[in-house]
Amino acid sequence: MNVMVGAARKAGRRLLRDFGEVEQLQVSVKGPGDFVSQADLRAEETLREELSRARPHFGFLGEEGGEQSQEGWEYRWVIDPLDGTTNFLHGIPHWAISIGVEHRLSETESEIVAGVIYNPASDELFWSEKGAGVFLNDKRLRVSSRRDMREAVFATGIPFAATPRKPEFVAILSRLMPQVAGVRRFGAAALDLAWVAAGRYDGYWELGLNKWDISAGLLMVREAGGFVTDPEGGDAYAEGHVVAGNPNLQGKLRQVVSEGIAAAQSGRKASRGKGDAE
Repeated sequence: MNVMVGAARKAGRRLLRDFGEVEQLQVSVKGPGDFVSQADLRAEETLREELSRARPHFGFLGEEGGEQSQEGWEYRWVIDPLDGTTNFLHGIPHWAISIGVEHRLSETESEIVAGVIYNPASDELFWSEKGAGVFLNDKRLRVSSRRDMREAVFATGIPFAATPRKPEFVAILSRLMPQVAGVRRFGAAALDLAWVAAGRYDGYWELGLNKWDISAGLLMVREAGGFVTDPEGGDAYAEGHVVAGNPNLQGKLRQVVSEGIAAAQSGRKASRGKGDAE
């Protein structure tokens, strides 16, 4: 934990300097709505240097550097050096460094055993170890205790125009909004999950996330007493389909998400059938 916290804080100091000069950053386009800056690359380099020095036998899975692990690895770092890059580039102080430790149990199974999510702009450090709880700086966290969907606030991520998941998102949102107090989209999946663990959100859903987006956050929700699954109740980490929430509401949210996905898929089939008929 000390290794991760130290690496996150060092990378965070560098990112804060760049954040203060965000208009001068060199930015290249990776894809629709997905930008990578020199700050992003430098942060991952800092994390790799610090983490490798302390644990040279650990593998790496990172957003920018990809998979860098020896065959048969037992542990690996799963890192996102700048979650919320678009916020960062627009001067919005809602972005974070995410570090997870993945322990491989077999050829097909693994688990996240520790994680850190750090927002340097607010100096909020979320950290967790399996079986030891989750903390914000020095304060232990628990998920919210709300039971009524009408009082609940959920978070999500809005798919970019070029992604194929827009129909699912629209179908889910149209079902959920009439039932709840609000839906938020702040643009950083790691922080969304940390905020569920902190009880700020009552739940969170998003489809098609990467492992580095969610590794630390999934552990934090569970260590705070919440549930995290995919929409069918299975492993959220495997495919990046995440439904997280407190024990009272996660099942209800999962049902809405599943119904929305089913409706979108039915709509696609009906559209293809109509096209074939024509």
